Amino acid sequence: VARLTYESDALTHLRIEPGAVVLPESVKQVQDVVRLCHRTNVPFVARGHGTGLSGGALPSSEGVLIALTRLNRILEVDSANFLMAVEPGVTNLEISRSVEKLGLYYAPDPSSQQVCSIGGNVAENSGGAHCLKYGFTVHHVIALEMVLPDGELIQIGGKSVDTPGFDLLGTIVGSEGTLGIVTKATLRLLRRPESKKMLIAAFDSTDLAGEAVSGIIAAGIIPAAAEMMDRMTMEAAESAVHPNFPDAEALLLVEIDGPLLEVEIVINQVQEIVLRNSAKEVRMATSEAEREQYWRGRKAAFAAMGRVSPNYYVQDGVIPRTKLPEVLRRIRALELRSGLRIGNVFHAGDGNLHPLICYDEAVEGNAKLAAEVGAEILTYCIEAGGSLT
Repeated sequence: VARLTYESDALTHLRIEPGAVVLPESVKQVQDVVRLCHRTNVPFVARGHGTGLSGGALPSSEGVLIALTRLNRILEVDSANFLMAVEPGVTNLEISRSVEKLGLYYAPDPSSQQVCSIGGNVAENSGGAHCLKYGFTVHHVIALEMVLPDGELIQIGGKSVDTPGFDLLGTIVGSEGTLGIVTKATLRLLRRPESKKMLIAAFDSTDLAGEAVSGIIAAGIIPAAAEMMDRMTMEAAESAVHPNFPDAEALLLVEIDGPLLEVEIVINQVQEIVLRNSAKEVRMATSEAEREQYWRGRKAAFAAMGRVSPNYYVQDGVIPRTKLPEVLRRIRALELRSGLRIGNVFHAGDGNLHPLICYDEAVEGNAKLAAEVGAEILTYCIEAGGSLT
């Protein structure tokens, strides 16, 4: 029964019961397990908190699953140099909360940040809503400690700007555990901005919302975040966490951060742009509580889809912003043709799509159809000049 807990990550339509599960509590124990697997030619897979949507932690039925949840200590906080060293089982949000009183935070903020592990973030090169301005995990990792497939422990990167040897961080971050198991990550922290302002804008179509995003970027404005949700994902989030979103076919959430006076000027510019681009309702968050309420709605969208469908399959592709209307229209046509409902929630500022394909695994052939629909959506992204992310 315990092994069944680890048969999948959040991509639940792929399940394999692992041959064995180990939960090491130290780096040495990780090395010991890996050495044993190497010596006996047994495959192994590393796992964080199991929140990934790409099957990266899918185990082998004849192998060992190494769950890193017990390596969950914050090892060092170097506030003078804006650095923190953590073990892989520390959750993303815990990092920011632990340095909040120091006026610091960790920028990458995937939707699952309350529960996802930093080890998983490193493996997947996670981004989040604020990646438009602040980048991905790879931009905030300066050093890693890693156990190689033969059990050797190595150090990559360092605290200085330029460390000796090859720059391998960009290779390791995003390699999904295929090159080794990260046992320690040294992260770059940022000072909390003086001010943050958020507005939400309601539109009669995702096309109009996409045009508004293009208008914001064309004006030379780089928001801290620019997120879009369609009606299905808004309604799911509304039923789950009650963010009080307006009634609309599409919703744009834009956040500006930085110096107080600059933020006031820029958020007003954004408001003018979305109104010029046919926003039917614009709301400015008037308090930190209201801003957090809107973010809670956006970040709950994935999990809230469980209220809409017994199963869903998430894709991840990026396209040029100017191609958003075209690709979204193709996805809508595919939805009608396939008979599967498809929700859309995505990072509009950089064209990073997250289509949510609803299906019921209890219906014969439904899971296979969902996979085929997902593959076709990714083909649309490639044809539009984008890529798979």
